[in-house]
This record gives sequence, structure tokens and C-alpha cells, in this order.
Amino acid sequence: MKPRVPRVVLTLLIVLAVFSTVSVGRAQDRQISYQLLNELNGNVTYELNVVVPWSLLDYYEDKRIDLRSSSFPDYVTPYALEPVADCLRQIYETDEEFTNGVLMLVHQITYEETAPSKYPVETMVDSKGDCDLFSFIAASILEAGGIEVVLLHYETLSHMNIGVGLSSPPEYARDSVFYVTDDGIRYYIAECTGGNWKEGWRVGECPEDCKEASSRIYSLEGAEAVAPGQVSASFSALDPSTMSLQISSFVVLQDSGVTFRGQISPGAADREVTVYAKFNLSTWTVIGTTTTQSDGSFEYFWIAENAGLCMVQASCSGDNQYTGAISPTKNTVVIPLFVGVLIAVAVIAGFIAVIASLVSRSRQNSPDSATPQVSAF
Repeated sequence: MKPRVPRVVLTLLIVLAVFSTVSVGRAQDRQISYQLLNELNGNVTYELNVVVPWSLLDYYEDKRIDLRSSSFPDYVTPYALEPVADCLRQIYETDEEFTNGVLMLVHQITYEETAPSKYPVETMVDSKGDCDLFSFIAASILEAGGIEVVLLHYETLSHMNIGVGLSSPPEYARDSVFYVTDDGIRYYIAECTGGNWKEGWRVGECPEDCKEASSRIYSLEGAEAVAPGQVSASFSALDPSTMSLQISSFVVLQDSGVTFRGQISPGAADREVTVYAKFNLSTWTVIGTTTTQSDGSFEYFWIAENAGLCMVQASCSGDNQYTGAISPTKNTVVIPLFVGVLIAVAVIAGFIAVIASLVSRSRQNSPDSATPQVSAF
């Protein structure tokens, strides 16, 4: 009898083999440019180049779809936009100047009513949005720059802007200064809509219809603390960087270890690498961080606690010379312990069956087992 591998086990092995060899191709990173004045009514213009890695955009698009019961602070992402804040801090010395610089940036985005809500990098790539989306961007950059911010929602007006916690009243407001108070802290109004970025709203100034309207104050306690990557930002053109990724095993048993290795080019030491995964087609989740060696190589050891199909990527933030980098997506399969036992038993059983079959055939072909001939005397 010809030995057979159980059909379920055979199908599983085929699926694992196909999945482990599939690698998702790299999409295109997106670059956006903004103009900034060195000061209000200044005559020096800077061009800020922001590069959004495609993987970061994909992360937030997936997260937005998965976010069933979101609140406004959930869309504020200081970590992802921290490089933008760092660049603006190079120009603006005071918190008020920094805040007005952030408003210059968001005032350059085309106003268009948008639903549902989107994350800042999505709006920046789309180059259009409405009041809440602009507020999310401004709040993210200001928080990343070390300034306390609240979101202000005017429900009766279907409008949103932000309140900025400056240590002293704004000096450059061209009208009466407006603010809200929460827990004894003054938050000065900052209107994020308006298309005239050179002469637009300044911190402390308030649109006429908002002056008498009540607003609900949202603190940013629910803002995202970390993300699997950041945008890159610079006042000059950024050179590209690339990243590779390898997995020590395409198939791993649950609760056992797997090692991720990769290389960033051009190589540099002590660049932080974030490794993240998507389990069973869910949203991306950060699983750990590591740093590069002097040649740009990195390594991360991971214990696979969750069983299922797993897509893995690694990313590295950019600096003032190079863009951030993201690796191609690699796949691994984490097999549950009981399935691993079943496969092992099936393989052993199949091996035993093959040996038994070979032994049986050997005996049948042996001369001693030939049919005896009867001779007549």
C-alpha cells in the first residue's frame, strides 16, 4: 500500500510555503513641500521638504479603518511628526513664533470638507482637508515641539481649532487676544483654517463666530505616544536611504524565537530601527526597537507568542541629510504548538510508512522468498 500524507497536513504545508515566499513590493514614498517665513512679515523664505514613507501612510490607513470608536485625540500623532517640529525649532526661537510657524504650514493645505477623520500624514499626502484635520496636524507638531495643546470642538458650529498653552499672552495678535481656561491653564486660540499662509490667523486671534460660542475642550492624553516610523523633514533636498530585511526562519513554532537582520544604506551607527508586524491581516503593531552598528547593520530577536500568518517590516527615521527608510515586507508563519505536534506526528508516521513499504518490497524481492519449484522424480 502506497503511504499518504494526510490531506489537511499537506494543504497546510503548501499554504505555509506559498505565504513564506511572498514579499510585498515597495510603494512610492511621498514628498510634500511647505513655505515658511523666518518671522511674521519677514522677507526670508524657507522651503521645508517633508517625506512620508509609504509604509507609515499604510500603517495609518489601516489603523483608521480599524478604529471603530475613536475620539478626536486619537488622531493626534506627535511622534510621527517630530522631525517637522525639530526643523521649525531651528527657525523659531520662542513658543509664540513656533506656534505661528506651525499655523503657516497648515494654512497652506487646501480646505475641503472631509469625512471620516484622517490622520495627519494622510491629510498631508492628500494636500487637502478641513478644520479638524488641520487641527490634528497643528496639535501633533506643537506637542512634538514641547508645547501643551488642547483641541477645541465647537459642536454648534461644526468647527474645530486648538488652544495653545503659552507661558505669556501672544504679542503678535492683531486683535484682542482670546483664550479658554482648563484646570487653571490658559490656552490661547489658534485657528488652523485659512488659505493665506503669509497673512493668516495668528495664535491668540479668534474667528468672529467662535468668540461667543462654547467649545468642548479635549486634552491630548489619548494622543499616540509611538508609531512604527516618522516622516523625514529638512530645509534642503533629502538623499534617499534604503533598508533590507531578512528573517532567520519562514516558519517558526509558537513561543520560540526568530531573528530579524537587516542593513541600512548608507550605513551609520546608532540609528534607531523599529520592527513591527501585522498578525493575521490585522493592523500594524510595533514589536520592538533596536539600533544599527557602524556599518548600518542591525539585528532583533523576537519571541513569537501569537500564532498565525505574520507580515514583518522594519523602518528607520530620517535625519537632515537622508530620508527615512523602510524595508520590504517579509512573511513568516507562527505555528501553534498543537499543530506543530500534529505535523511532527504526521511526518514521523509518513516516514515510518515509507520505511515499512521499502522493507516489505525488499522482502518480496528477496531470493529466499521466491516460490519453491517442485521437481518430479
